[in-house]
Amino acid sequence: MANSLVIPTLAQAVEHVLAAIEGDIVLGLPLGIGKPNPFVNLLYRRIKAMGSDASPRRLKIITALSLEKPEGKSELEQNFLTPLVERVFKDYPDLDYVKDLRAGALPPHIEVSEFFLKTGDYLGNGRAQQAYIATNYTFVARDMGVLGVNVIAQAVAAREGNGELTLSLGSNPDVTFELAERQAAQGKPLLKVGVVNRQMPFMPNHAVAPAGFFDVVVTDAEGTHTLFAPPNNKVGTADYAIGLHAASLVVDGGTLQIGIGALGDAIAQALIVRDKNNAEYRRIMAALCPHGAEGRELGGFEQGLYACSEMFVNGILKLIEAGIVRREVFDDAALQGLVNEGRVPGLAVSADTLAALIDAGRISSLLKADDLAFLQRFGVLSSKVQLAQDGALDVAGTRIDNRLSDPAVRITLQNAGGLGTRLAGGVVLHGGFFLGPTDFYEHLRNMPPEALAKIDMTRIDFINQLQGQSRLKQAQRTQGRFMNTTMMVTLLGAAVSDGLESGQVVSGVGGQYNFVAMAHALPDARSILMLRSTYDHKDGVRSTLVWNYAYETIPRHLRDVVITEYGVADLRAQPDGEVVKRLIAIADSRFQDDLAVTAKAAGKLNADYEVPEQHRQNLPHVLRARLQPWLSTEGSPALLPDFPFGTDLTADELRIVTALRQMQHASQHPAELVAMLVKSLWTDREAPPAYLQRLGLDDATSLRKILMRKLFAGNL
Repeated sequence: MANSLVIPTLAQAVEHVLAAIEGDIVLGLPLGIGKPNPFVNLLYRRIKAMGSDASPRRLKIITALSLEKPEGKSELEQNFLTPLVERVFKDYPDLDYVKDLRAGALPPHIEVSEFFLKTGDYLGNGRAQQAYIATNYTFVARDMGVLGVNVIAQAVAAREGNGELTLSLGSNPDVTFELAERQAAQGKPLLKVGVVNRQMPFMPNHAVAPAGFFDVVVTDAEGTHTLFAPPNNKVGTADYAIGLHAASLVVDGGTLQIGIGALGDAIAQALIVRDKNNAEYRRIMAALCPHGAEGRELGGFEQGLYACSEMFVNGILKLIEAGIVRREVFDDAALQGLVNEGRVPGLAVSADTLAALIDAGRISSLLKADDLAFLQRFGVLSSKVQLAQDGALDVAGTRIDNRLSDPAVRITLQNAGGLGTRLAGGVVLHGGFFLGPTDFYEHLRNMPPEALAKIDMTRIDFINQLQGQSRLKQAQRTQGRFMNTTMMVTLLGAAVSDGLESGQVVSGVGGQYNFVAMAHALPDARSILMLRSTYDHKDGVRSTLVWNYAYETIPRHLRDVVITEYGVADLRAQPDGEVVKRLIAIADSRFQDDLAVTAKAAGKLNADYEVPEQHRQNLPHVLRARLQPWLSTEGSPALLPDFPFGTDLTADELRIVTALRQMQHASQHPAELVAMLVKSLWTDREAPPAYLQRLGLDDATSLRKILMRKLFAGNL
C-alpha cells in the first residue's frame, strides 16, 4: 500500500476527489461488477445536488454494462420477483445514475456514456441512445483518454498479511491498468480510486495491483456488498441443439471462447457430455444430424482445452472443474513453442528440457542471471540452484560446471536435484472480467490457491487481439474456436449483433469484431456465430436468417461459421451462391422458400434451385423429438437438463415463472390470448394458495384479477 492514501469512509473519499480534481469530473468505471457502486452513488448524489448552483460542476461517466436488479413490468411480475430479488441479490445497491437515466431524470449537468448497454434495456431511451459510444472493447482505454477521463474508480478485492494490504482488481483488470499507462505516458492526470469490496474474489497473477498503484484506497465496510449475480437461464431445446453443434467443432488441445447465458451453458454442458459420456454424446449427435456429422469432432478430451475469453463465465468454470479446460499455456513464446511441439511431454521437466531451450535460443549454454531467473520462474530449475561468483552453478553446496550444452553436465545437474519436476506458472484461462450466479463467486472465493493460480484475469488488449506479443498469443491460441452470439445473419453472411436498422443500439459490439478478425488471422482458428433460427414478434414468428438488413456488426467478408439449432454452415472461402444455399439449409423450414425466392430475384441463386429434401424438416417439433430422450423429464435425470448448472429458483418458483412466461407470450398475440382465456374459463383448475398469495391473486375480487387468476391456474 506504499504511497496510497488510505481513506476509511466513502464520504471522505468523495470529498477528497472533489477537492483533488479542479472543475469537471470525467469518471471512468469498469464494466459489470467492477464498479464500486456505493462510492459512485455518493459522488453522483453530491454532484447532482449542485444542479441548483449558478455554475454546477459537471460529471461525465464513461463505462459499460451498468447492472440493475430485475424489476417486473406487470403487477404479477413485481409480486413474483420481490422475494426472489431479496433472496438472490440481497444488499446489492443499484446505481443511482441508472435509475435516473431510465426515468428520464438524469440532470443536465451529468452525462452517462456507455460503450456496451445492458441488452435491450435502453431501446427508445433518447438520452442513452445519443450518449452511446460505438467502439471495440480493445479501444476503450484509448477512448477514455480521448474523452478526458481524470478519475478511474474500481471495486477491488483485498488480502491482508504481514501488516500489508494487497489489492487485486478481481473481476476487472481489463481496462484500468492500460488506461493508467496511457495517461502516464501522455503526461495526463488520472486519480485512481480503489474501493475494497470484501465479496470480490481475490484473483492472482496479472489482476494483482502493484503496491501504490491506487492513489486512494477506501476501506469503508459500506463498500462491501453482494456481487450482481444473475441466476442461470433455462436451457431450451434450440439452445441445446446449437450447443451440441458448437461442441462438435471444438478440437482437443485447442482454445475456447464462449459467452454468458443459455447458449454458453448449453455449449459447456455439451462439451462435458462429449467428454464424460462419449458414447451417449455420439448417439445424441447421430439423432441431431440424421444425414451424418462428417468432419465433426466427436471424441473426448485427452489434451484438454485452454480458454481465452473476454468474459469468464460459469460455463467455463464448470469446464475447469470437469477437467476439460486444463491445457496450460505459458507466458513465454519460446517455451510455449516447445510445449506445442511436444518437446516437454506431459510438462515434465528433464535434462532434455534444458537442451531444447538451448536449441531454441531461449537460454545460453553458459547460464546468466536472467537465464536462471527464467528457468526458476517456470520450474525448470529448482530454487536450490545459484550462480557462484566464479560463474559456476551451485546446487545446495554442490558445484557444477556451467556448460549446459554438455549432456553430461545436464545429467549431473539433474542427479544433484537441480531440476524441477514439472513446468510451473501455466494457466488454463485468460479472462478480462467475470459475471455469474451466486455460487460462481463462492467457488472462486473458496478455490484452492494452486487451482486459482491457473486463472489469469488480465488486460483486454491481451485477450481480444493479436497485436502486441503476437508470437506468444499465436503459440498459445492453437485451434481457436471463438464463439459469439448474434441476432440476425443475412444470406450473404453479414451478422447483426448489437443494433437495429433504425440506429437504435441493443447492446454493443464489445469484443465480437476483435474475436472474429482474430479467428481469420490465426492459421487454424474459426469464428463461430450462433443464433436461434427464429424469434417471436408481435406479428408472429420471424426468421433470424434474412436476405439483407440495414445494419451490420460483422461484414460479409469476415463470414466464417454460422450455427442455428438446425445445423452448421461453413461459409469460409465460399462464393456467394454457395453461402446462400448453406444458410438456407440451416433456416427454419417455414421460411426457406421465401428466402430462396428473394435470393433468386437478386441473382444469387439459379432459378431452378430447390431446397434439398434433407433440410425440409427444420421445424421445432421435429427437433424436439430428436433430442427428447436426453432432455429433462419430470422425476428423472437427464444429460441435457433444463438447468445443467443449477438454479437459484425453487421448484415452485420455476412452475410460477413458466406460467407467467406463457401468459406474457400470449399477451403479445391477441388471438392466442383469447383462446387461452376461453380455455381457462371453461376449466375448474385452481392454483395452490401459496402461489396465489405470492402473486397477489389470493383476494381476487375485481374482474381483471379474477381473469388473471384463471389464466394463471390454466397455465400451471
